Amino acid sequence: MRITVDRKAARIYPDPKRVITRFFDHSESIAKAIIEKIIKMSEKEAERSLNLVLREFAKRHRNITKIFHNNFNKAFRYINGTGNNNKKISNTKKLLIGSYFTMEYSIESAALFNPSMVEHPDQSGLEYEQKRFIVSFRATGESHISSIVFRSGILDKDCNLIFDPQGYHVSEAEIIKGHVYDKEEFIKILKEHEIVNDISSKILRQLKDEFYYSQLKEAVDRAKLSEGLNLDQSKTLNQMMWLAKSHYEISFSKDTDISERVIFPVSRTEKNGIEDARFVKFTEDNDESIYYATYTAFDGFTILPKLLKTKDFYQFKNLPLHGECIKDKNFALFPRKINGKYAMLSRIDGINHYIMFSDNINIWESAKLLREPKFDWELIQVGNCGSPIETPEGWIVITHGVGQMRKYSIGVILLDLNDPTKVIGELKEPLIVPKEDEREGYVPNVVYSCGSIVHNGKLVIPYAIADYASSFATVDLNLLLSKLREQ
Repeated sequence: MRITVDRKAARIYPDPKRVITRFFDHSESIAKAIIEKIIKMSEKEAERSLNLVLREFAKRHRNITKIFHNNFNKAFRYINGTGNNNKKISNTKKLLIGSYFTMEYSIESAALFNPSMVEHPDQSGLEYEQKRFIVSFRATGESHISSIVFRSGILDKDCNLIFDPQGYHVSEAEIIKGHVYDKEEFIKILKEHEIVNDISSKILRQLKDEFYYSQLKEAVDRAKLSEGLNLDQSKTLNQMMWLAKSHYEISFSKDTDISERVIFPVSRTEKNGIEDARFVKFTEDNDESIYYATYTAFDGFTILPKLLKTKDFYQFKNLPLHGECIKDKNFALFPRKINGKYAMLSRIDGINHYIMFSDNINIWESAKLLREPKFDWELIQVGNCGSPIETPEGWIVITHGVGQMRKYSIGVILLDLNDPTKVIGELKEPLIVPKEDEREGYVPNVVYSCGSIVHNGKLVIPYAIADYASSFATVDLNLLLSKLREQ
């Protein structure tokens, strides 16, 4: 008999009105033609045209003139080809040119799914037995490009969800390019991708034990200017920069609401999507809290597991995970170290549960099989639905299983508290299966989660519906633990 699950009325649907601006590039001939026509305009005509676009779009975006100015700078490479001088172009015409190199992108037009729920870093000003939360979602728009978006709200004493109003001006973060690289770790990453040869070694000899992106780029640019590079060497240089660009930092303005912040693909490694972020509130050895999220970067051909790190959801550091066991998807960190080591769940063969331990949160060299598919509803593959949750009885792991007709169901297993390589309990039947009104969507017959929390004796599970929308459910924690202990 299945455990009673209280499905909440709240459903979060994709909203096509939530748009960001993107740089809209043109072919060189079209770009030059646009710029030349604008430069030939009279100032009065240019001002009239600019006012029209400002009237239509200024209310849709925060500081759109800054956006136009930045996109003018990105299009500046075409200015020289027109024979014009940048200094002779008025500010009005610069902004107008920028508007022709700007487009809107609807980040949620296709889907809003695979939610992950964590405790908000700010728990001030709440009533008795309330908890403020943050939910991240995988937002998918045109061309199936995925990004990370957020919503916030409060859980009351009965675990009812009260969402904060959404902000209106959705925007990306500022990219910070000052990341410091450790040469020894960078060499390990190159070896894993089989990018160690004469040219990469020559580049690395020019760099110190710690170096900046700009220093690597200068060394690579110098090598590209030298004569006699063969195709393999040129490919190596491009691959080195491809990997380097997978490290970055981003920062959101303090005047943005969390619902207005979008982590959109930045590096080439993730240009086709940031998928399935699993956020966890992590307790450091000094008892300070920090938030990590594992996610999958996709460039259209290759997947690359990566790690986000933040203290406040305003500033994020982005680093790749690497090591022999960083394969496939489905990585989820434990919320603290176990016996002095970082611990993480994985599915390195695409089928089974694994557990890994490491002294370095970025490097994972070994894994141990934790559990294979066992029941009929999970025989194709199993995986986690977010980071383990600590209880006095053990680690609760929300799982997903794929069964007949490729139907996804949500299950639960229990791991030993001190030795999580041991499975000490499991539900023989799934906890959540798609109801009739949850079966239809982008991918039918799928329920899926990327992270849950506990509040007032209940497990709160956000879950995706058919890879399209998201909903929420609660389960009595003591009842669940009692069922898990039945062997």
